[in-house]
Amino acid sequence: MFGRLLSQLGIRLMRFLGLLPLTWLRALGCLLGYLLYALIASRRRVAQTNLRLCFPDRSEVQIRALARSTFVHFVQAWLDRAWLWHASPQVLRNRLSLTGAVDELQGHEPVLIFVPHFVGLDALAVALMQRVPRQFTTIYTNQSNKVIDAWILAGRQRFGNLRAFGRADGVKTVLTALRAGEPLMLGADMNFGPEESVFVPFYGISAATVPSLSRFARLGRAKVVTGLVRLTRQGYVVQILPRWESFPTDDLVADTALMNRRLQSYIDTMPDQYFWVHKRFKDRPSGEAGVY
Repeated sequence: MFGRLLSQLGIRLMRFLGLLPLTWLRALGCLLGYLLYALIASRRRVAQTNLRLCFPDRSEVQIRALARSTFVHFVQAWLDRAWLWHASPQVLRNRLSLTGAVDELQGHEPVLIFVPHFVGLDALAVALMQRVPRQFTTIYTNQSNKVIDAWILAGRQRFGNLRAFGRADGVKTVLTALRAGEPLMLGADMNFGPEESVFVPFYGISAATVPSLSRFARLGRAKVVTGLVRLTRQGYVVQILPRWESFPTDDLVADTALMNRRLQSYIDTMPDQYFWVHKRFKDRPSGEAGVY
């Protein structure tokens, strides 16, 4: 009961924060980001380890600065849910910019949207829901807290054109929607365990990577585009990149390695906005020592 009440109070606080000017909210995010960087040593070490492995040419001072900035952007993006999910549609239009090959999302052709885990991922989803008149789908992991779970789903589905499939719904249900012309937003750049993953290079390091982008594209007969989101002072810039040529192929491992190479090129343009607090290299190939 107490946990439920606390969650409800937290949601009310977010509704209030959504009324604040964006500069105030971002300043609060900066303050809390520095605070969490100082207090949460375990995640600070994870972020720093990831950055050292992926950017070996950076000095220790640069690594720490990148890690601090990552924490700040992470908290700012979290607080931005206050207005992304509760502010008026006009506020969203003023703060969200949708650019690039948006025409790739028009029509009824099956589309798979590769959405790397940059901190502003929720802004990307909201921008597409608001601006593109098409039914979208995604794969959603339920939260253990039912109040927070309902709040997150309501926020992401606020414009009514997003279906969130749970892991238990199975691949067949997702593929049916994809083939029927409902674009699928897929984040395949996290470590989901070695069981269904392949080890391919990520910044030159073998990383357990799910080959779902290639598999869903092939089985769903879908073209693949990338959706990128960049946090800015004014809000967010969401960019849709042109479709991937000659993808997928018959080589699942080669396709997944290509995905990681392209992901690297995206990260290099905004390294402090990627989700480095995730244990990306937790699972190692047989015989290799752990890095955390």
